Amino acid sequence: MSGKKILVVEDEQAIRDMVGFALSRAGFELVEAEDAREAQERLEEGLPDLVLLDWMLPGMSGIDLARRLKRDEYTRDVPIIMLTARGEEDDRVGGLEAGADDYVTKPFSPRELVARIKAVLRRAQPEQEDEPLVVEQLSLDPASHRVSVKNENLEMGPTEFRLLHFFMTHPERVYSRSQLLDCVWGRNTYVEERTVDVHILRLRKVLARFGYDRFVQTVRGAGYRFSAEA
Repeated sequence: MSGKKILVVEDEQAIRDMVGFALSRAGFELVEAEDAREAQERLEEGLPDLVLLDWMLPGMSGIDLARRLKRDEYTRDVPIIMLTARGEEDDRVGGLEAGADDYVTKPFSPRELVARIKAVLRRAQPEQEDEPLVVEQLSLDPASHRVSVKNENLEMGPTEFRLLHFFMTHPERVYSRSQLLDCVWGRNTYVEERTVDVHILRLRKVLARFGYDRFVQTVRGAGYRFSAEA
């Protein structure tokens, strides 16, 4: 789990310091925000693997932010752990109904927190583990950053690799150009939607050598999808 990015949204500096120390020791990359506004700025810069979110925040509450993140297509798949002093059953249920994946009540031990984070990551992101992705004889290995067909490597650029990885982990679903820009390039990258078409063309060109360009399908008026079906 080392290297996973955790966004900690907590207005108390002492708690952020304690949580940050524990997460850094466990090998996580830490991103901090002290309120909902700053959290959204950090999210615009790139998606974390998990959000550790305090219930009581100045301005927008943590539970309202959780609801907003789960409504937004860009952030809805990011797991959330609520961090709060509230321990009543109704509050726990309210946090889970808002979209939180788990709930840790203060005071908590750093060791327990790290264990809960690892458990949520294992449940929420199986597709991001290092197991190769295979469709027919097309294989993408996230660990070695290689794409191959019949054990023959296919050379492609880093953007085409990310695009193919996204497609292979989200098959059979149509994504618009703007959604692909958000999910593959990130919201902090301001490029034209035509950029997606250029990289789709490059990806298809690499895959065409083995006839697998048919996997990357254009859906007229909607966008693109990855499918092994005709």
